[in-house]
Amino acid sequence: MTNQSMVVSDAKTGLTMGISTVTRPDPALFSSAKPLVSPNGYFSRKKLVKKLESCGNGARLLDSMRASSPTRTRLNDTDPDPNSWTAHHPSALSMFEEIMGESKGKEIVVFLDYDGTLSPIVEDPDRAFMTTEMREAVRDVAKFFPTAIVSGRCRAKVYNFVRLSELYYAGSHGMDIKGPAKGPRKGNKTVLCQPAREFLPMIDEVFKSLIEKMKHIPGAKVENNKFCLSVHYRCVEEKRWGELAEKVKSVMRDYQELRMSQGRKVLEIRPTIKWDKGNAIEFLLESLGYADSDDVLPVYIGDDRTDEDAFQVLRNRGQGIGILVSKTPKETNASYTLQEPSEVMHFLKRLVEWKKTTCRPYC
Repeated sequence: MTNQSMVVSDAKTGLTMGISTVTRPDPALFSSAKPLVSPNGYFSRKKLVKKLESCGNGARLLDSMRASSPTRTRLNDTDPDPNSWTAHHPSALSMFEEIMGESKGKEIVVFLDYDGTLSPIVEDPDRAFMTTEMREAVRDVAKFFPTAIVSGRCRAKVYNFVRLSELYYAGSHGMDIKGPAKGPRKGNKTVLCQPAREFLPMIDEVFKSLIEKMKHIPGAKVENNKFCLSVHYRCVEEKRWGELAEKVKSVMRDYQELRMSQGRKVLEIRPTIKWDKGNAIEFLLESLGYADSDDVLPVYIGDDRTDEDAFQVLRNRGQGIGILVSKTPKETNASYTLQEPSEVMHFLKRLVEWKKTTCRPYC
C-alpha cells in the first residue's frame, strides 16, 4: 500500500502533526523473511518462533505457543544463560545514574507498554487495571517529559485503563495514534496516524469468524483491538491449545493480507503492512520534532515480544534506552531490565525526582 500523509498544526502546542492513510497494496510494505541465526552465532529462539508462526504445520505452531508461555523457562541449551544475560542486561534501577548520564543535553521522551509493564498480566484481559499509585507515577512523568503509551490494545480501551489525557496513545501495536487532548479541537485534528484504516472491514469479518470458532473452547477470549485482533488462551487448558491454534489458522487461510504473531499466551492477528511499535515511536519522535535530532533520548519500557520492534529501532538509531520487563532471561534488543511493574513504577518515580532537581516541567 502507498502512504499518503496530511499535516495538521496544533495551535496549542505548536506541534506539527501528521495524519497518515493507506490507499492500495504496495509490495514494499509487506514483511520479508529474516535470517534465523543471531549475531552471536547461535540459533535464535525468538526468530525460530516467528518462523514457526508462519508455517502451516499445526504441531509447530503448538510448539511455538508453548515456547511463548512465560511459565516455561530454560527449555533447551540455546536459551540465554541467566548469569551472562544479567551481566549484559543489568537492572535499570541499579544503573539509573549511568542511564541519566546519557541524557546530558538531551530531551527524554518516555514510551511505555501497558500490559505487563504498567499493569500485571492477569487471566482476564478486561481486568488488567493499573494501580492508583502507578497512574500517579505516570502522570508525574508526563509533567516533565513527552510520554506515550504504546500498546497492542485498542487505543480507546487502553485510554480507559490509564485515564490520563495528557499522554500520547498508540493502540493496535501503533496503528492508531492520537495526541494529548489539550486545548480547543476541531474534528479529529489530534489523530496522528492510522495506516491500516482500509483493513477495518476485513478485521471485523475475522473477528466475527473467530468469535464463532472459539465458542466451544472454554477459556478462549477474542479481543477486538480495532486494527488488530487478540486471541487469548491464558485460561484455556493446555491440552486444547492445538485445537485453538487450528481453528485460528482455519480462519486465517482466507485472509492472506493478515498475519499472525504471538505474545504472552495470546495470538495476535494484524495487517501485513510494515507497521509496528517501532514505526510508532519513530512517527511520534518525528511529530515531536526529533526525527533526525541528536538532542533526544527515547526511553522505551515494555515486556512483550512486540516491544522488541521498538527496542530494535532504538538500537538502529544508535540512541535511546530499551528496558525489558522480565523476571526470566530471554533474547532481547533491550539494554536494561526491570523485573515487574512495581520496579517500573519505582524507575518512573526516580526519573521524576531526578528531573525535579535539574529542570522545570515539560510544557
